[in-house]
Amino acid sequence: MTPDHGPEVLRYTAFSADPAGGNPAGVVLDASGLDEERMLAVAAEVGYSESAFLTGRTGEGAYTIRYFSPKAEVPFCGHATVATALALAERDGPGELEFATAAGQVPVSVVREGGELRATLTSVVPQVEETTAADLAEALAALDWAATDLDPALPPRISYAGARHLVLAAATRERLADLDYDFARLEALMHRLDLTTLQLVWREGPELFHVRDPFPVGGVVEDPATGAAAAAFGAYARELGLVPEAAVLTLRQGEDMGRPGTLTVELRAGDARVRVGGTGARIS
Repeated sequence: MTPDHGPEVLRYTAFSADPAGGNPAGVVLDASGLDEERMLAVAAEVGYSESAFLTGRTGEGAYTIRYFSPKAEVPFCGHATVATALALAERDGPGELEFATAAGQVPVSVVREGGELRATLTSVVPQVEETTAADLAEALAALDWAATDLDPALPPRISYAGARHLVLAAATRERLADLDYDFARLEALMHRLDLTTLQLVWREGPELFHVRDPFPVGGVVEDPATGAAAAAFGAYARELGLVPEAAVLTLRQGEDMGRPGTLTVELRAGDARVRVGGTGARIS
């Protein structure tokens, strides 16, 4: 805590080594004296899609963590986890960390590659479920997409790897780039289905995808680089047999927002969990 008893808020971007790219997050390394109301107020003041708060230390490299958007608490946030891990690594050095989240235990490994730190989180065990025709129709209506705008090779699903995301695949890059949706209508649907974002994807190659994540329930139009959704998408892609059981996927996100970032998604044979990694940078 700072001398005026307010929290020190660090600002990091995740999934880009350029502070102007990736997804920025607020990071409070000592939130032990903050209640839920104060954490929400700090997140709203910071104004990023999410901020992370370390509320306690449970062991060597082990912490309890909470995540808040400007509007609400979320159970898990990938980019804020990466940002927090990088902040700790800059303070204490690279190594192994473990975060106790509302969704479960999330290990994070931080290594130095050349001159950059890179953090890789391991998700909780994921789940993939079908969506109803009515819910899909409502999502398309809110997005102003036609059914023909979808890629039939990547069917809609709700996927979870710490938070729930509706995965919708665009048939063309142009469809993905043209995002202009009904904020209130999509927000209402997402609240009803307990969704954190929509994971909109376009497949450029066998293991290369472009993604966008509308985030009205968090109070922002779009999330620039979404680690939790990347983990959910990795589970989705494997569950549907779109990629091998062991694979490394590259997700490009933020390009249409002017904040390009890269998320690496690793799937391992015999392990249901999904690993999501990337670089980051402190925002001065």
